Amino acid sequence: MTGMSALESEVARRADFSRIRYAQCWEDADVLLGALELRPGAECLSIASAGDNTLSLLAGGAGRVVALDLNPSQLACLALRVAAYRELEHGELLELMGSRESVRRMALYRRCRGQLTAEERWFWDGRSEEVEGGIGAAGKFERYFALFRRRVLPLVHGRRRVERLLAGGDREERERFYREEWDTWRWRAVFQVFFSRFVMGRVGRDPSFFRYVEGSVAGRIMRRAEHAAVVLDPGENPYLHWILTGRHGEVLPHALRLENFEKIRGNLDRLEWYCEPLEGYLGRAEGEKFDGFNLSDIFEYMSEERFHELLERLADCARGGARMAWWSTLVERRRPEKMGGRFRSLTELAGRLHAADRAFFYGAFEVEEVGL
Repeated sequence: MTGMSALESEVARRADFSRIRYAQCWEDADVLLGALELRPGAECLSIASAGDNTLSLLAGGAGRVVALDLNPSQLACLALRVAAYRELEHGELLELMGSRESVRRMALYRRCRGQLTAEERWFWDGRSEEVEGGIGAAGKFERYFALFRRRVLPLVHGRRRVERLLAGGDREERERFYREEWDTWRWRAVFQVFFSRFVMGRVGRDPSFFRYVEGSVAGRIMRRAEHAAVVLDPGENPYLHWILTGRHGEVLPHALRLENFEKIRGNLDRLEWYCEPLEGYLGRAEGEKFDGFNLSDIFEYMSEERFHELLERLADCARGGARMAWWSTLVERRRPEKMGGRFRSLTELAGRLHAADRAFFYGAFEVEEVGL
């Protein structure tokens, strides 16, 4: 990790970054691209995570994308994706990811291996089991969902009922099914336990990520899950498909859709990535300016004071009219009124996009535009 500034990354001091936390981006790239409205050739700064939404920025017309992450394991996920887009065809990429069934994932990995650095090869060579299971299932968060899918969900709903939920239908059908068949007392009881702060902090996310969370965790997520099952169409939700089946099937997130495959593959030379905190990169990249910022949900892992400081720093490296987008799962982080002279809150746009967000567990979505 390089370039730590005086504004040191707060979460880096507390969380364990020695493993893959997220093997997929659990944030809806369609929402992200709708928020940023990238102009052709736009320069973007992106939190890497597993790499999917960073790659979606390339499909969205970005001329340069700088991806950052504190965790080298996350950047190894991005690197293998880049190699896969270079070496594989679309259907093969879906097999390697785990979106579709496959018995040849190790062979697909070996075709990508030559595109990796020695360090990246060492990382993935030592994870053959994860490769064989699909690299999109290799993270702690995905194993958390796998535990829910294999051990908990069958106690409440059988395979046919899951298939019925994922079949979707019109709004009236979805609501009737949810009320009469899905939303049982057993479902509510199991959900409250499995998605509690205690269980999620130990099995799904790092406990330090809950430092600034107040109130019921499971209750908030349950309200959003109902929104995803009733207001939105589960039949069109790749995130819900993966949670409940362990595959995307034909319902794919943005970066994995056929229509975006060649756009991403043809623009990979526009991508660069660094293992360092956002604060560190800003400290060493003075003079650089960006048009779009994918900030994931990083702000809820820091104090409100640190969030305000970092937002000021980001504004300093933004061109006029640049847009910043970020999610909040359980700790809302809104731009303070005192920065109203530098930013314009796109509240209506953010609200509309949040209502359509298929990665349903986020409690808030913010879009800010930097003044001209």
